[in-house]
Amino acid sequence: MPEHTTASRLQLSGLCFLLQILTIILFAVFVRYSPESSPGPCSQQLNCSWRNQDSGFQHPRFRDVHLQALLGFGLLVAFLGRYGPGSVAISILVVAFTIQWAVLIQGFSYFFLNGKIYVGAQSMVSADFCTAAILISTGAILGRVNPVQMLLLTLLGVTLFTLNEYILLSLMGVSDSGGSLTVHTFGAYFGLMVSRILHQPHMDKRKEQQDTGHQPDVFAVVGTIYLWIFWPSFTSATTVHDNAEPWAVLNTYFSLVASTLASFVLLPVLYEESTLRMVQIQDATLAGMAVMGMAGEMLVTPFGALIVGFLAGLIPPLGFRFLTPVLCSRLKIQDTCGVHNVHGLPGILGALLGMLLTALATADAYGGRLELVFPLVAQGSRTATDQVLCQLCALPVTLLLATLGGSLTG
Repeated sequence: MPEHTTASRLQLSGLCFLLQILTIILFAVFVRYSPESSPGPCSQQLNCSWRNQDSGFQHPRFRDVHLQALLGFGLLVAFLGRYGPGSVAISILVVAFTIQWAVLIQGFSYFFLNGKIYVGAQSMVSADFCTAAILISTGAILGRVNPVQMLLLTLLGVTLFTLNEYILLSLMGVSDSGGSLTVHTFGAYFGLMVSRILHQPHMDKRKEQQDTGHQPDVFAVVGTIYLWIFWPSFTSATTVHDNAEPWAVLNTYFSLVASTLASFVLLPVLYEESTLRMVQIQDATLAGMAVMGMAGEMLVTPFGALIVGFLAGLIPPLGFRFLTPVLCSRLKIQDTCGVHNVHGLPGILGALLGMLLTALATADAYGGRLELVFPLVAQGSRTATDQVLCQLCALPVTLLLATLGGSLTG
């Protein structure tokens, strides 16, 4: 056993050293600061306008998105009493490498001009979105893989995430500013497929999600508070201009409060515990935010956001009670943090909502916002029906890339 432990430590040390040297060399060759006076190389690409933002107002958003990715997601895995502190350490390792690798891989797709990658605030926000997706994926396999395997998952996951995002946002012209598909759905099903390939029968009956104790609940409290504070900024970070931001912020907040209330409706009925656990409130909070990823900047209306948020808040309690046991026993998928109930299904619901709202997008309803949310429709190069078909096709494309990529990575 000591020899095995020593070998594992040396593998982690060696891999971290090699990956860091590799990224340093690639940064030296390709990465440069983005000229402040330039609108950014991304403006030359199709439907990449959501990244073409003024850096002046981007820095506060970058701060909020970065805090959300690091603290929000880091504390969300700390509720696992069996290996909470270790999972936080692995999350920080994943964040540290994902940001560097995402800047490079996304840079070649979005910020590459004249043989160089030009980085600025918008590229860092994009890297943090990628980090969120990878952290969602790791939630499905925590406790069953070592840090070396997590780094390999990150290496492939970032590449596949960027490929999926490029196909959806640039080639297909899909509107998904808050990442219902690109972040939540891709991250969840990519991680679930890795978990399926790594299935270990002797761990079927372990109940990581039912660990209890004072410390895990404290972590869940802090993580949930971070979600409430920073996630509206996360959802609205990629809206094009300031005048398009309030819709995303308001819709996210309304969805958030309704999903939280929904958990108090179902949990006392489904479980016999006298006190509600904070982890369950945390799951409902995440579901309400995931469902607003695509539709956040669209014309949901305040009462519509409440309805959708309430429906999303019902998914985690029902999923953990009825669906998770089926996934484990029939499909042999061990989902440590329940990402299928918290990110996957709400992400799909958010994508379906986005399709419905796209069908209702007209110049009369959106006014000047139509060009910001659906630029190709506003320009006349695509009809609303064509846009709906693109939004519809984006879901199977994401699921296909996530499942195939997860199987390969596993």
